[in-house]
Amino acid sequence: MNAKSGSKAAAPQPTAAKLHAPLARLLRPLVRLCIRSGMTFPALAQLLRELFVNVAEHDFALEGKEQTDSRVSLLTGIHRKEVARLRGAGAPVHEAPAAVSLTSAVIARWLAAPEFTDAKGEPLALPRTAEGDAPSFEQLVASVTKDVRPRAVLDEWVDRKLVTINDSDEIELVEAAFVPSGEDDSKWHYLGRNLHDHIAAAAQNVSGAAPRFLERAVHYNNISPKLAKRLEARSRELAMDALKTANREANRALGKDKGGDARWNFGIYIYSEDADGEAEAKEGGKDNSKESGKKGGSS
Repeated sequence: MNAKSGSKAAAPQPTAAKLHAPLARLLRPLVRLCIRSGMTFPALAQLLRELFVNVAEHDFALEGKEQTDSRVSLLTGIHRKEVARLRGAGAPVHEAPAAVSLTSAVIARWLAAPEFTDAKGEPLALPRTAEGDAPSFEQLVASVTKDVRPRAVLDEWVDRKLVTINDSDEIELVEAAFVPSGEDDSKWHYLGRNLHDHIAAAAQNVSGAAPRFLERAVHYNNISPKLAKRLEARSRELAMDALKTANREANRALGKDKGGDARWNFGIYIYSEDADGEAEAKEGGKDNSKESGKKGGSS
């Protein structure tokens, strides 16, 4: 929440005590990721210290008043001398790497533009080049950027297994293109961006007078692993249909848009656990161990 926006219609803010349990649940998988990736507690603590100062400095400044070290210290609980040292350092950079932006833009167009999709909306297998206005991989890349040679994009995508070359020497988009993987920068970029937007939507909804963003889930506990796998597979199909539809409509709308500094993100997540996995009871209390029957719902 930005203090500059005023607080006339602001809803009561969640207290620190109420945040403790959901934050512990939220942070547990991130702490697990930190440990697996070699990020130690002192390194994470330093990052959090910098973020607390940066957010308090910029997001909680009072309109018409200079933000002081003393006020930032009061808001964050960080010593004033430490605040003075950290102020102005800037927040961590979160722009998308150039290669990630280009890949994502080209794939989005391949999945959305009518000239590159079939009657069912599926991406066409594309020849490398083609005469006139016939669709081709060269034309696809050129429709997004003129700064990178299509051959360079193709070589990189083949290496990353985002595309395959069929017997007719046509380029086919594969499912791996939809899911960032491997050791490139894309999976780390999307980890930060998508989790940021999901948490920002949820935080806005509990902080505002009324929910502003759609942030819902359907959930069932105490079901068999077999049913969990079947529901996961079906939900993947439904999710991909929704994402492809949203992408096609957004891509069409871009043609009439004047541009600006706003952004939009439509995301879907799916998660399930086996009985042998890291059960929710270990992460968030003992509620599941007390449940005697199958329970479901939406939230």
